[in-house]
Amino acid sequence: MRVNPYGEDPVRLAVRLANDPPDDPAELARICNEAGMVVDWQVSAAELADTTTFLDQWRALAAVAGERERAELLNASLAAHATHPSLTDHDGRGWHLHYRPAGLSLDRVLRSMINVATALHLVTRGMHRLGICAASGCARVYADFTRPGTQRYCSTRCANRDAVRRHRSRRA
Repeated sequence: MRVNPYGEDPVRLAVRLANDPPDDPAELARICNEAGMVVDWQVSAAELADTTTFLDQWRALAAVAGERERAELLNASLAAHATHPSLTDHDGRGWHLHYRPAGLSLDRVLRSMINVATALHLVTRGMHRLGICAASGCARVYADFTRPGTQRYCSTRCANRDAVRRHRSRRA
């Protein structure tokens, strides 16, 4: 994957997969390829199922409010799914770092990459920058990449809908 592991792309991919889970292995491969990963093999139903299980765990991490509990959950996931980093030139465009060895299944690649990226996102931007949308009735995950770090909604639509609801309740 030609993504800066210190960047936000893997976290954005995790948000996309958690909020709109793929229905079949081919869709998982397509989404990962669109995100810049190189998935040039037939993704199996087992890889999809394991990815879905991991994304449920990652979603639970987003739902945790306390920093210490969030760190403990992420540390447990990193310990369970971390792999060693390695240098690669798999695409012939120059050496770069992967947080995993070659030859892993897609679910293991995603677990490793998303865990490391989430850890880097939280420690560099703030432990509060991952959550569940504050709009009532919405359970979508968001990752806050805003400059001030004040995001509480998954989308502008949810933020606007909640603002209208608050305005109407004040007027009533």
